[in-house]
Amino acid sequence: MTSNSSYYSDLAHKLPEQTMSDTEPAYRIGHLAREFNVTLRTLRFYEDKGLLTPKRVGTTRLYSNCDRTRLGLILFSKQIGFSLIEIREILESYDANKHLKSPMASSKARFEKKLVTLKAQRADIDEAINELSTQLNSDSGMFSEND
Repeated sequence: MTSNSSYYSDLAHKLPEQTMSDTEPAYRIGHLAREFNVTLRTLRFYEDKGLLTPKRVGTTRLYSNCDRTRLGLILFSKQIGFSLIEIREILESYDANKHLKSPMASSKARFEKKLVTLKAQRADIDEAINELSTQLNSDSGMFSEND
C-alpha cells in the first residue's frame, strides 16, 4: 500500500452529503487528477460508470467536496481489491444511509470481510516466499547445481 491509502481512507471517513452550494469549493477535473495522481480519463471513466456526478457548466466538469471525498473512497476501495460493482454498492449504501450519524457503518462488515481475505492472501504469499527462499538458498534444493 502506498502512502495515498491513508489519504484516501481519511477522505472516505469524512463523506459529506452530495450538495454543491455557491459557497462550496468546486474542483476542476485537472485539479482532482493532480491531487489524487490519476488521469483525466480515470475521472471520466468513474463518471461514465455513475460513481462520480460532477456538475456541468458548459463543457467544464465541476466536482464538489462530496465528489472529491467519493473519489477518495473509490480509490481506497479499489486499492484494497474491491470491484467496481462492489464500490458502487458501497457508495449506494452510503447514499441510502447518509442521514445517519455513521453512514459507512452499514458497509463495515464488507470491509471486515475484505480484511480477512487480504490477511489470508498475505499468509499464502508469506508461505510461498518462505518456500521459494528455502529452495533458492538450499544446497540440495531444486535449484542446486549439485547433482
